[in-house]
Amino acid sequence: MVTLFVIGIGAGLLAGLLGVGGGVLMVPVLIGLGVSPVQAFGTSNLAILITSISGTWQNWRSGNLQAASIWQLGLPAIATAQLGVFLAQRLPGNVLLLGIAGLYFLNIFLVELRQWLNRNTSPDEEKPTQPSLMSVLITGALGGVLAGLFGIGGGTLMVPLQVLLMGVPIKTAVQTSLGVIIVTACSALSGYAVAGDVLWVQGFWLGLGGLLGVQVTTRLLPKLPAVLVQRCFQLLLLSFGIYFIWKAQNP
Repeated sequence: MVTLFVIGIGAGLLAGLLGVGGGVLMVPVLIGLGVSPVQAFGTSNLAILITSISGTWQNWRSGNLQAASIWQLGLPAIATAQLGVFLAQRLPGNVLLLGIAGLYFLNIFLVELRQWLNRNTSPDEEKPTQPSLMSVLITGALGGVLAGLFGIGGGTLMVPLQVLLMGVPIKTAVQTSLGVIIVTACSALSGYAVAGDVLWVQGFWLGLGGLLGVQVTTRLLPKLPAVLVQRCFQLLLLSFGIYFIWKAQNP
């Protein structure tokens, strides 16, 4: 349990820094410990829920939370998260592993894209915009599917899509994404729990570590060397992606 707690802290650090739920780290650890892919996804959503509540609470206390945006994205995600759970429970394990490996490789590009957007967005450009209904629905729906299908919260796509489709400033997108993950994780967790695919004790210890880790990066985000952290994150994604491909071939 100590190992899970420490991994949860690392996942929480990533959650606060990048606006993801931390599942990108939790899922491969659980699978490496011998948990089936579906149970790893379900358990990850429990830990993600705890982590995202902690980070969102801190963002709210510091006045960096837009509740209206969270619900606009969260409502379409509720239904699509259930779709993701439905698919995850019916696809073969090796297909799920290859799918999440492909998603991790995509995220390497998305993290780079976020860094580029951050460098090329000046404070004067960070003005409120009115996103179209279609852009909100697409962003929320894709986040929900990923939360249900792969147990990763959905923030890895919600952050860049908010910037690209909705015109949201990058830091606001990170903070909003962490709040939306509460909704997506709740929806996905309920689906996995009904099917008995949640390891509650393991998920609790991961989430407890994440609760502590996310408090660090939500407070220190402006002061951290983001480029270095993002490069390490990309290396981590690459390593896990290769691991999942190997695991799919050697169940």
